[in-house]
Amino acid sequence: MTIAYLNGEFQQLEDIRISPLDRGFLFADGVYEVIPVYAGRLFRVDAHLERLRRSLESIRIDDPLGRAG
Repeated sequence: MTIAYLNGEFQQLEDIRISPLDRGFLFADGVYEVIPVYAGRLFRVDAHLERLRRSLESIRIDDPLGRAG
């Protein structure tokens, strides 16, 4: 079983549905951020999350996690 995270929910991958009118699907809008882990610890997590927030803001995508993320 493969799990995916979409719209704030973990779901089975085969149950995921994305509208063909979804802007990310149509125009490939999206951002990602990689947080490295060293010795089992996240490295500079706050800086990485802030960069993710700035990237989302720059292309006008709402932060699905808000400031809690």
